[in-house]
Amino acid sequence: MGKLFENLHLVIGIGIALAIGLMAIFHVDEINASALLQWLHVFFGIMWIGLLYYFNFVQIPTMPTVPAELKPGVSKYIAPNALFFFRWGAALTVLTGALLAYVQGYLVEALTLQQSYQLIGTGMWLALIMAFNVWFIIWPNQKRALGLVEADDATKAASARTAMITSRVNTMLSIPMLYAMTAFRY
Repeated sequence: MGKLFENLHLVIGIGIALAIGLMAIFHVDEINASALLQWLHVFFGIMWIGLLYYFNFVQIPTMPTVPAELKPGVSKYIAPNALFFFRWGAALTVLTGALLAYVQGYLVEALTLQQSYQLIGTGMWLALIMAFNVWFIIWPNQKRALGLVEADDATKAASARTAMITSRVNTMLSIPMLYAMTAFRY
């Protein structure tokens, strides 16, 4: 049993198979693109926002207390892996959300903030801003701050601060974004 749970990919595969089994048992007549996209959108959203909250509630506040000799363990191993799932979680959350809105027939109405779609549209725009921040501000700055690309110490420090501030902006925006997403009724 231990070997099973030591293999993350196998655990994820079994989890997906179990979820598909639940769909087949309880919603055999309702399985469609919309239901599948909604499930994937929530899955990737949990990955994205979960890592955003990990960075902001755990890693950022804890790093100043970590002894200097232990910091490379985070900056060289943990953070790059977490940032991989963070940015791809963001991209796949936005993609599945856009596809879901398209399949359900309100993508344009939401993005143009038309009547009855202003709440979900606002949530979508917040998510787009946040995903932009992840890919075009946080990630490039984190690459410098973590030494994944060459930069002098002053640039690394400035990049770390920019990434942190932008991550905090995303944390702030995630709160109304999550409200808009969960309160919308199609």
